[in-house]
Amino acid sequence: MPLVVQLAPANRHDVKTLLPLVVNIPAVAGKPGRPKQKPDALIGDKAFDCEALRQLLRWLGIEPILPAKGDDEHGLGVLRWFVERTLSWFHQFRRLRIRWDRSPSVHQAFLSLAAAVICFRVWNYAS
Repeated sequence: MPLVVQLAPANRHDVKTLLPLVVNIPAVAGKPGRPKQKPDALIGDKAFDCEALRQLLRWLGIEPILPAKGDDEHGLGVLRWFVERTLSWFHQFRRLRIRWDRSPSVHQAFLSLAAAVICFRVWNYAS
């Protein structure tokens, strides 16, 4: 389930977009009691391989599951399919798959709306 979505330019490196994304994650609900403020772990690909980013995530209490750039056998296939599945859910919305809107704010609005629809569908399916 997508926790937060963010639009970023294509020419911006992934490492620079991760910190604002992590800061905007809402409290993670689950077990009764005080909700967690951040998730336990963050799964990423080789583009996020940066030691400073790993240290920052650990300082925030998030375990980084990020492969090194030189590793060919990183073993994230078992976990990475969650990310790929969620991206395919977003691609079911034609307006997001083929970007018609020039304005970033309009595209971000439709991205947020799609995330809400995905969360609603997942929640209804689980109930």
